[in-house]
Amino acid sequence: MIRVLIVDDQALFRGGIRMLLESQPDMTCVGEAADGAQAVRLAEEQQPDVILMDVRMPVLDGIAATERIVRARPESRVVVLTTFDLDEAAARAIRAGASGFILKDAEPELVLAAVRTVHAGNEVVAASATRELFKAFGSQRRRIPAEFAALTEREREIFGLAARGLSNTEIARSEFVSEATVKTHVSRVLAKLGLRDRVQLVVFAYEHGLVGDQR
Repeated sequence: MIRVLIVDDQALFRGGIRMLLESQPDMTCVGEAADGAQAVRLAEEQQPDVILMDVRMPVLDGIAATERIVRARPESRVVVLTTFDLDEAAARAIRAGASGFILKDAEPELVLAAVRTVHAGNEVVAASATRELFKAFGSQRRRIPAEFAALTEREREIFGLAARGLSNTEIARSEFVSEATVKTHVSRVLAKLGLRDRVQLVVFAYEHGLVGDQR
């Protein structure tokens, strides 16, 4: 059973998401929070598997709440909820440790798929809106850090493919290597760059202009 915590300052929205989750045989809502401070407390008390987190809330916003929760309980996976597809706050939440983001007006099936995806240990990175967000956020490019220069040529190739949102299976097929080899390369890249997961890898790539325009 996937234990989900809903965090949003709109009671009606929380109620709708709760009804959606409770309609699924593999999900249960373990609590609702109206602000980030409540979310931090409930995350500690209820130990949810997945947290659906609004970014804009009173008392404590979703970015700060995400950072605190992930630091204290890294096994809880955070999915950011946002109204805008080009939202810098969502990218900041991802850098703080969130596993991806979805739009508040997303179809119910997408919300459920996002919960199951992050619970399985993956990230929500493939949506076109996500890529557009990272492109927009990455328009203010920073100097490429020395850590990236330390990557081998092969690791840079894998980095580029992962940054475009390709799965391990797709990368393996493209590069004619095994999925195990791809996983090893991705793990080394994340370690060298000090990144938590593939979502942060995508943010890093677009922030530093390391990925071309992907259509």
